[in-house]
Amino acid sequence: MITTATAPAGVKVMKHFRFYSRQDIQSITKRRRYETKLGEKFRLIEPMQNWKEALESSTSKYVLAGIPEDIGVRANYGIGGTDTAWPNFLQSFVNVQSTDKLNGEHILMLGHFDFEDVKTVIEKNAKSGEEITDACRHAVANIIDEEVEELVKTIVAAGKLPVIIGGGHNNSYPIVKGAAKGLLKTGKINKAQINVVNLDAHADFRIMEGRHSGNGFRYAMSEGYLGKYAVVGLQENHNPQSMLDDLYSDVNIQYTFFEDIFLHEKMNFKQAISQAFGFSDDQYTGIELDMDCIEHVLSSAMTPAGISPVHARQYMSFAGNYPKPAYLHICEGAAQLSNGSADFSTGKLISYLVADFLRSNIS
Repeated sequence: MITTATAPAGVKVMKHFRFYSRQDIQSITKRRRYETKLGEKFRLIEPMQNWKEALESSTSKYVLAGIPEDIGVRANYGIGGTDTAWPNFLQSFVNVQSTDKLNGEHILMLGHFDFEDVKTVIEKNAKSGEEITDACRHAVANIIDEEVEELVKTIVAAGKLPVIIGGGHNNSYPIVKGAAKGLLKTGKINKAQINVVNLDAHADFRIMEGRHSGNGFRYAMSEGYLGKYAVVGLQENHNPQSMLDDLYSDVNIQYTFFEDIFLHEKMNFKQAISQAFGFSDDQYTGIELDMDCIEHVLSSAMTPAGISPVHARQYMSFAGNYPKPAYLHICEGAAQLSNGSADFSTGKLISYLVADFLRSNIS
């Protein structure tokens, strides 16, 4: 992971955010004669620039940032490791070819959050499993949520589309909240509320028992920042009846099961996606993809039978054509888990997904 990045001088920023320099990106970009990689073309915030003013004046439409943390996953009794997806993705994405269909100049590479100091404090002071869970939930609510919300709000208020990679699905809540506030500030909406479409095996609509990776959308909807919520690909094995009852009884929530698409064939995958976006097309909509719905992709909730990588790419390409995206958020993937499992192809798959979305959205 890049560790040399520092914040632009003379400007107050989120405490845990690390801005990238040109040298940071060049150090992991593999140059080749007669070829141009995305990393050679990215826009960046210069060291002496006011980052908020630089955002507003940038000609780049997309702002890319990472959240390499697994505190929210641990707060949900999950296996740590989602902090490893961002650096693994970045190594791959900077080396994607820059072409007419996807030019690196369209992307402002901002940097990543570094919450290692928070994680260290938890590990040093929390003794029992219950104490660790409580400490992680406290950190999510009081540190991670606040800083992620501020970043996303600033990006959206500058008229840019945030592309956020890595970490647990706990970050959906501050991203939805930040995007809604940012769009309100620009005058594009008259109420701080957006819709969301989520490709996920889990609804992440568990009870409000403290912030973690399993209840981000519940918090966002209960506070009014999430208007309509559509989920594609829920797996029956992973969603409790009590939560399904809540989903079913809410007219602002629409969902389809993986089993109904791929086992019972009540609809095909493209129809399920179209239905979800049709449900949410009255408003700006956040695009979510949880990597644990893709079969054999390393994650805290890795599945042996899920959607294929090609299906995930189709979803990204379809989402990129949506006329009013509020943000793109890809989460829950890992290159290495805390139990020792490793798969360093995860980042490459995420780079495919991001590229698919951007190519569709640019054109």
